[in-house]
Amino acid sequence: MRRPVPIVATIVVAVAVAAMIGLGIWQLQRRHEKLAALERYAANLHAPPVVWPRFGTGDEVLFRKSSAYCLRPLSWSREAGRDASGKPGWRQIVTCATGAEGPPLTVQLGVASSPEGHPAWKGGEVSGWISHAPNHRSLIGGLFDRTPKTLMLVASTPVAGLAANPGPDLSAVPNNHLAYAVQWFVFAAIALIIYAIALRRRLRGTEPPPPA
Repeated sequence: MRRPVPIVATIVVAVAVAAMIGLGIWQLQRRHEKLAALERYAANLHAPPVVWPRFGTGDEVLFRKSSAYCLRPLSWSREAGRDASGKPGWRQIVTCATGAEGPPLTVQLGVASSPEGHPAWKGGEVSGWISHAPNHRSLIGGLFDRTPKTLMLVASTPVAGLAANPGPDLSAVPNNHLAYAVQWFVFAAIALIIYAIALRRRLRGTEPPPPA
C-alpha cells in the first residue's frame, strides 16, 4: 500500500523553495541596480569637483573629486591595503573635526610601510576623491543592511612620510549579484530534486527502514 504524501514536509519544502527563488529574483534586481550605479560612478570619474557632502553619506557622489578642511585630528586607524605602485602597506586613516554641522570627516592620507604609529599631521585642507570609509559588516549583513555607508576623502597628495594612495578603481566595487542569484536558483533546484526522489521512494513503498 502506498503511503500518503507527507503534507507538512511538502509545505515546508515548497516554502523553502519559494524563498530561495525569491532571493534569486531579488539578487537579479540588485544586479540591475548595481550596473546602473557603476555607470554613474564611471561618469563621476570625469565630472567636476563637488562640495564635500554635508552629512558624509550618499553613494551618488562616489569617485567624484572633492576637498574638505580638517580642523584637527580626532582619532587614527590603519587598514591593510596597497599604495599607488601596488606595494602592500597600511592605509593611514584619520577622523577629523570639521567645525561644521554633521559627522566628523574621514580622510585616507596615504599608505605607510609599517603599521606602527601615524603621521605627525595636525590637519588642514585635503583634496582628493570620494570613497567609502572602511566598514566591517559581515557578508550577510552587507546583503541586507541598507544603511548608507560613511564616505571618506582619499587624498590625491599624501602627507609627508607616506606613499601615495591608489587612484579610483571601479573594479573595487563588487557586483556579484548574478552569481548569488544563480546560487539561490541552484539551491532551489537541488531541494526540489532531493525531495522529488524522496517522495517517489515513499510513494513506491521503498523508503529505507529506519536504523536499528
